[in-house]
Amino acid sequence: MKLLIIIPAYNEEGSIAEVIYNIKQWRKEADILVVNDGSRDRTGEKAEATGLAAVIHMPVNVGIGGAMQTGYMYAARGGYDIAVQLDGDGQHDPKELDKLLAPLLADEADCCIGSRFLARTSYRSNWSRRIGIRFFSWMVHWMTGRKATDPTSGFRAVNRRVIELFARYYPEDYPEVEAIVLLLRQRYRLAETSVQMHERQAGRSSITPLRSLYYMAKVSLAVLMTRMRGAGGSL
Repeated sequence: MKLLIIIPAYNEEGSIAEVIYNIKQWRKEADILVVNDGSRDRTGEKAEATGLAAVIHMPVNVGIGGAMQTGYMYAARGGYDIAVQLDGDGQHDPKELDKLLAPLLADEADCCIGSRFLARTSYRSNWSRRIGIRFFSWMVHWMTGRKATDPTSGFRAVNRRVIELFARYYPEDYPEVEAIVLLLRQRYRLAETSVQMHERQAGRSSITPLRSLYYMAKVSLAVLMTRMRGAGGSL
């Protein structure tokens, strides 16, 4: 099995090196790709200095969607069997990778999402995030008939079929929810597994309470457009 860990990173110089070291501690065989998404700090240099990761430097900030599609294109061209999205801020614990990979290795799912809410954990989020997560959980269920307890989670693994799909098309801005709807409407198999997540190790989240409202409106519109295209629509 060829395994690639994709880390989309924007201004994560305070945590990126430790994230890379932690991945290698728990998954020595995994290759690591950092997509340095136009960072204004030394994220790219810090990642390269570890000597443990390939680094793609985006000339400008293209957003999480563009950064992840770049990673999926790299995975497709490199012949990887599984690709994992893992954030560069230290929230996603590499110790949980076995849980994320298990449904794919057993051929029970094409995509597995690490959920903070499938089972009770110590993770706590602020009120605006909780509202957004519950809203998007409802939206996914309304559009697909499937339940997703943590549709905004960026900790997820996909198999070769989904790698090839996402290399061709991946939602652009705040893509996590739209990607779930896309997969379910295209009849890919989706699984969730309970994982422990942590607070970010350094830096600041760009999602403020006001921006959460913008996020909800924009993602809702994008998901509705995905539904209008239909399961057989072009990508």
